[in-house]
Amino acid sequence: MFSSLILLCTLPLDTYSSEQCIWEAEVFKEQGNAYYVKKDYAEAFNFYTKAIDLCPKNVSYYGNRAATLMMLSRYREALEDSQQAVRLDDTFMKGHMREGKCHLLLGNAMAASRCFQKVLELEPDNSQAQQELKNAESILEFERLAEISFEKRDFRMVVFCMDRALEPASACHRFKVLKAECLALLGRYPEAQSVASDILRMDSTNGDALYVRGLCLYYEDCIDKAVQFFVQALRMAPDHEKARLACRNAKSLKAKKEDGNKAFKDGSFEQAYELYSEALTIDPNNIKTNAKLYCNRATVGSKLNKLEQAIEDCTKAIKLDETYIKAYLRRAQCSMKRLRLKVCVHFKCNLLKNAQLELKKSKRKDYYKVLGVDKNATEDEIKKAYRKRALMHHPDRHSGASAEVQKEEEKKFKEVGEAFTVLSDPKKKSRYDSGHDLEDDDMNMGLSPSHFQDLLISLSVNTV
Repeated sequence: MFSSLILLCTLPLDTYSSEQCIWEAEVFKEQGNAYYVKKDYAEAFNFYTKAIDLCPKNVSYYGNRAATLMMLSRYREALEDSQQAVRLDDTFMKGHMREGKCHLLLGNAMAASRCFQKVLELEPDNSQAQQELKNAESILEFERLAEISFEKRDFRMVVFCMDRALEPASACHRFKVLKAECLALLGRYPEAQSVASDILRMDSTNGDALYVRGLCLYYEDCIDKAVQFFVQALRMAPDHEKARLACRNAKSLKAKKEDGNKAFKDGSFEQAYELYSEALTIDPNNIKTNAKLYCNRATVGSKLNKLEQAIEDCTKAIKLDETYIKAYLRRAQCSMKRLRLKVCVHFKCNLLKNAQLELKKSKRKDYYKVLGVDKNATEDEIKKAYRKRALMHHPDRHSGASAEVQKEEEKKFKEVGEAFTVLSDPKKKSRYDSGHDLEDDDMNMGLSPSHFQDLLISLSVNTV
């Protein structure tokens, strides 16, 4: 280094200035390399940037900074540096490789393929480029299959395809949003919200992620909040057709439902019935809201003596939401009115008891599913299934996993134990199969006749 300084002193002023910049840039580069080796990528980035500021046409500086940015998961910036490097030197193999890898991580498989093919032109035996080219081709195939599956409304297959595509394209927001949208359409709202929220933490202006957040709220019958997200999505992406359609559906659904509620309260039952019917045609995917609409229409149908239709509407509401106790109670009410039975209070209490029993059965854990056996499984099959599942979810088996995975596996391990405790005991198993409480032998609901009648009379149309 000392001899280099002596040489610089003997050069003309302009040459000295240029050589000094190159020398200083090399010093910054070496410092960046040292920090890169120590995995201090933030400092490495700073020194590579200083080197580029002094010598903005040095290919290796852009290549080094691109590699550092990739380690920092800043793939779009890394892509820009890689592209600048190959613009300066089209034979820079590492530049093409890094550009292809960035394209791949961001989900642009076509562009990635072109880059890896360029690498193979420069180095035909490059095994890494060969493998990455296969990854790019697999992504294109999963994209094609996902598009076909979405058109067929096979949302589970779309989720599967996106999970596979995200393995090599982990930074692709487009794939993540499509997965989240399909999770929402499958009713898996917490998972969909989680994926969308992760995207918004990195990019708060992502219109697709805002749309998915709104979609989840919309399907959970939080229409006002959903509209806010749809409006925000349209503000960020004015041409977002899905957000526009969902916003229009949400507003229309809310308006029709409120108009139906008002007509019912005013005693205009025919009008209310028609309005609820119109609301039900707006969006078949909105399960929770439609369950309430069916139940509301059943109440109106009962008032109009359309008892068969009312019972059918209650059944449809229950099919959409098995935990919807008012639908069970209304169906019982309509059935009693249809049969015109003047029954004793004991029979009425039994109807309510059955409705609540059905609710309990729908809400409790499916222990057969937990153990992975059918309801006709023998005692030996239950024991074998228990040992297998207990071993699968035992906490010691997942001690090296993340805290979230450990917590989930511990929960599953406890559920397996609960399931075996019930299904291995003939008495408990019998009560479980019949839907009775496992810890309470007295199945009397403790409801007085007047309490039951008050529940029936108090039934009224849901309002939001």
